[in-house]
Amino acid sequence: MRNSESALVLAALFLVSLCPLVAPAQQQAPAVRGGTQPNTAISREVRHELVMLPWYSVFDNLAYSVNGYRVTLVGQVVRPSLKSDAEAAVKSIEGVESVDNQIEVLPPSPNDDQIRRAEFRAIYSQPSLQRYAEGAVPPIHIVVKNGHVTLEGAVATEADKDVANIQANGVPGVFSVTNNLVVTNGK
Repeated sequence: MRNSESALVLAALFLVSLCPLVAPAQQQAPAVRGGTQPNTAISREVRHELVMLPWYSVFDNLAYSVNGYRVTLVGQVVRPSLKSDAEAAVKSIEGVESVDNQIEVLPPSPNDDQIRRAEFRAIYSQPSLQRYAEGAVPPIHIVVKNGHVTLEGAVATEADKDVANIQANGVPGVFSVTNNLVVTNGK
């Protein structure tokens, strides 16, 4: 009997000692609407959900902005299903109240498909840019619309940005190239 009583007393003391640790967590200030805390958490989760979409590829460009509990999706996609998948994924994130889906579905075109493949080979076969091809979704996105190419994403150096631009401009059948690559290291 004494062993069970002492076990009960020890368990009660243990629980009492934990109470001060649990209470502050419950008393933390809730996230304020429009504050930076929810924007940061939602933004991180939106990015994760978009990158994890199964049909998101190097030929799609997805971007977003978070304003409080409202997410605006922008960009261009090759598959119409990717537009609806992106919206559904973001709507399922806890805390997101509304999604404004402004993603453009690129028109189907065999010529654009051929340019996409040629651009991919030209850019990612370049020795200085091959390191960018290693991820599941490479950071240089190639958007082709009616023969016009836009490079989106990020590279480490200005030289990489210039090489990607030169390679993209060298593909036959391209009307224009817009280089929107961002240099992350500033060199």
